[in-house]
Amino acid sequence: MNLTELKQLVKQGESDRLEFKKTTGQRTAATKTVCAMLNGMGGFVLFGVTDKGEIPGQQVSAKTLENMSNEIRNIEPPAFPDIETISLKSGKAVIIIHVTGSRGLYAYSGRSYIRNGPTTIQMPRSEYNNRLMEKLHATRRWENEPVAKGITIADLDDEEIQTLVANSVRIGRMEPPKNTDTTSILRGLDLIRDDKLLNAAVVLFGRDIWSYYPQCEIRLARFRGKDRLGDFIDNRQYKGNAFSLLRRAERFLLDHVLIAGRVIPGKMVREDNPWYPPPATREAIANAICHRDYTEPGSAVALAMHDDRLEIINPGEFHFGITPEKLKEPHESKPWNPLIANAFYRAGIIERWGSGTTNIIDWCEENDNPVPRWQERAGSVVVTFFPITDKKAMEVAGEVTMEVTMEVTMEVARLLPVCLQPESRRILQKRLGLRNADHFRKAYILPAIEGGWIEMTIPEKPQSRLQKYRLTAKGKAWLGKNVDKGK
Repeated sequence: MNLTELKQLVKQGESDRLEFKKTTGQRTAATKTVCAMLNGMGGFVLFGVTDKGEIPGQQVSAKTLENMSNEIRNIEPPAFPDIETISLKSGKAVIIIHVTGSRGLYAYSGRSYIRNGPTTIQMPRSEYNNRLMEKLHATRRWENEPVAKGITIADLDDEEIQTLVANSVRIGRMEPPKNTDTTSILRGLDLIRDDKLLNAAVVLFGRDIWSYYPQCEIRLARFRGKDRLGDFIDNRQYKGNAFSLLRRAERFLLDHVLIAGRVIPGKMVREDNPWYPPPATREAIANAICHRDYTEPGSAVALAMHDDRLEIINPGEFHFGITPEKLKEPHESKPWNPLIANAFYRAGIIERWGSGTTNIIDWCEENDNPVPRWQERAGSVVVTFFPITDKKAMEVAGEVTMEVTMEVTMEVARLLPVCLQPESRRILQKRLGLRNADHFRKAYILPAIEGGWIEMTIPEKPQSRLQKYRLTAKGKAWLGKNVDKGK
């Protein structure tokens, strides 16, 4: 740096990345600032510059620089910022310490510091603990700890595991495994280490063991009005593995997200726009499951729908320097639970390389929704979606009552017309052109039975090879009503 560049730097004034010290007599305070800048975005500490931005300089000798270097050695782990001097016409000089930031966990004389604007403060305990967890993240985190005592592979849903493999191979995110037994697959997904089953395996594939893992829960609510003071229109809570919770959330949205329809001039069909785009909300829910903090037993991912917004909430904080602003741009992907995120990626549910949030923004803009908002709130990360901005379409949607619009899910609406006569699961699946039997059972058959739209012909033997499914009176009434209206 030369004198001209120094003057330009000083003109910027003190900030989180620039501090002035009149002399090295203030080197203790200055070294705390160096420590803070190492823990932040880096910056410059200048000796020989007053608080008002004047540049008188100071006498600089070899001893002066040695004392400064010795002071910096009190920072742990060792740091080596660049130190240079710029001579002034007066014969004095300015000492410049250039600090490269790292969002690290540096301490000076046993204490860590951060910058708060132009001020250096001691790092709050919560921030210190958060950074300590980040530092240990590569090797020690909740998801890669052994499962609770007594939990074994027998407590996992083998069907869910095999479905993941089938989907991963089909979309090219996994090579067909040589060994397809459950243990081999779990090893391949790094969910067994040193012959020990990991917590991540339970989160992903657990079955009926939620007293040991109460945090494996999702809470879904549709509120009446614009805040939580009103009554519930719908309130559901489910425990289960990550894949089942994602499906539960998607069904809830299908039940409650209004569809805005309008006829486009020159087209013979109506164009429908949901108030919230399904690909975006699905990505946000999946991200919440992958990035949440699982260490709190009483915590849960939550979805809260109000008249004017949809909030998806996951316990935890932003990590690794991520901010709401950075989420709106391409950024490096550092999932808090990489084992869980890897399984979701293999299944084709999420993408890598930090594209999830930018995809969410793109999907919202394509659907005429405002850009979502990300924020930290009360120990949780919240993404807020806002309804479509097409006022005419919103008016149309607003005229449709919740009861009529959300009688059945989209999958059940497709299933009912092919159930006119009792048929087997295999035939119904074939008629709908679906290949994955597990997906068909969980997304079509089970919701239709639970909703009372279809029933088994042999209910006392659910697994019978002769089992067939037929419309109930309720299903026939709904089908007749909607077919007659041309819906």
